[in-house]
Amino acid sequence: MDVRRVETEAELADALAVRREVFIEEQGVPEDLEIDGKDEAAIGFVAYSDGDPVGAARIRDYDDSTAKVERVAVVESERETGLGRKIMAVVEDTARAEGYEEIVLHAQAPVIGFYERLGYEITSEEFDEAGIPHREMRKSLAERA
Repeated sequence: MDVRRVETEAELADALAVRREVFIEEQGVPEDLEIDGKDEAAIGFVAYSDGDPVGAARIRDYDDSTAKVERVAVVESERETGLGRKIMAVVEDTARAEGYEEIVLHAQAPVIGFYERLGYEITSEEFDEAGIPHREMRKSLAERA
């Protein structure tokens, strides 16, 4: 599997196709909430398997030292393959290279354990986002010795 930073309109369209499949079609998130017009101000990522788009994510500025990870999605056929872990490794490496010191994200309740295994810590009570329970999570990007 190949995870890359979105550089072309075609790659952005592929990332949006994954997000549409996972969030809009599978989870019932309203299209106007998912396709929010903020991708131009974000660093996007798309993952491919045999040339087909199968994963996506993006990061945006949260504050001067923190990146917000959003729209992490893996199509159903590729879940439990390690793709989510690979996407997050590329996201974290990119955020670190861009000078961010920390990552914040809003994790859907069913995948909190996935992020905890990657070193994220819960920093909020449960809240609703697009009709889905979430918790805020954070991770320092400091290099580990």
